[in-house]
Amino acid sequence: MDGVDVAAAELRLDGDVLELRPLGSTTVAYPPDLHRDLLAALPPAPCSAAELCRLDTLVGQHFATAAGVGLELADGRADFVASLGQTLYHWVQDGRARGTLQIGQPAWIAEATGLPVVSDLRARDVAAGGHGAPLAGVLDALWLADEPGPGVALNIGGIANITVVGGARPLAYDTGPGNALIDLAAARVNGEPQDTGGAIAASGTVRADLLDALLADEYYRLPPPKSTGKERFNAAYLDRALAQVDIADADLLATLTELTARTIADACRAAGAVRVVASGGGVRNPVLLAALRRLLDVPVLVSDELGLPADSKEALLTALLGFLTWHGSSGNTPGTTGAAGPRLLGSITPGAGPLRLPDPAIHQPRRLHVQPRHTTQEAQCIP
Repeated sequence: MDGVDVAAAELRLDGDVLELRPLGSTTVAYPPDLHRDLLAALPPAPCSAAELCRLDTLVGQHFATAAGVGLELADGRADFVASLGQTLYHWVQDGRARGTLQIGQPAWIAEATGLPVVSDLRARDVAAGGHGAPLAGVLDALWLADEPGPGVALNIGGIANITVVGGARPLAYDTGPGNALIDLAAARVNGEPQDTGGAIAASGTVRADLLDALLADEYYRLPPPKSTGKERFNAAYLDRALAQVDIADADLLATLTELTARTIADACRAAGAVRVVASGGGVRNPVLLAALRRLLDVPVLVSDELGLPADSKEALLTALLGFLTWHGSSGNTPGTTGAAGPRLLGSITPGAGPLRLPDPAIHQPRRLHVQPRHTTQEAQCIP
């Protein structure tokens, strides 16, 4: 919730191979007041219909600003915008996803850019019996299809998730907290939104008693597919854990960092991973990355090493999902999310002109090839 990741990309289908060429990326920070209000609206805090309407509008307007930045990255040329939205609530009950809510009204993006907008990408997968998350499975399965397996693509955002490629069956799920609890603790310790460089954690010692208490959470023993979010791993969750211990600030950050590393490593070992390719903001935390490498006896790479920028992978995933929807191809991987079958994801908000979808629809790609960053600034889509 720090800001909006923006990327521009050119996507073209060549036979069974989808070619993805990044054109550039950046992050457009939320204004401080909006950032504060978004955090205040997260469960278990109450959020009225009036506040939800206000946030949906303000986030949509900020997305419109971010899309304008994306257009600049694309040299002013794009076919459409794809928006994953800002998650406020992911409703999971009895191990099943019942609903999901992403805000950021796409009409503001369409009005500001004149481009059609593909949005609300998670809800259809949930309606089909899936978890609606993580949707990265479709990118990871195409991208790592030719790599030795089983391999794990790992994303460490607020919540950490993995995709297993080349295993006994398709698998993608949330492993538990990524940066969510670390960021909460860092904000309490020094008023900063994260433990930059893992500096606080590096000065502390892991407390086994707190770590064991946190690892006792039943979520880690639920079978995949499964999903979670900040409606579970939030400030109230952290308060309940800390009520039982007296712990120094640095030791708290060290323990929460170890929790993230341990739960990810356990999931990777359970998948029989021969290699882990990591992305997301968590890879910029050297203490977390070092803990993962200590806990795993297989190579742990950062996705940049395979040509996919770690900082913009989520935005490029959104580009891919938008491209598939735009061209009439399914954007979910049923075996990973638990959905009843492949589905076209999302809704399309028309731009300034008549809505003209490609005809005929493309066939489903089987491979994804990430090309070096383009230099002529031609774009097919902007997430």
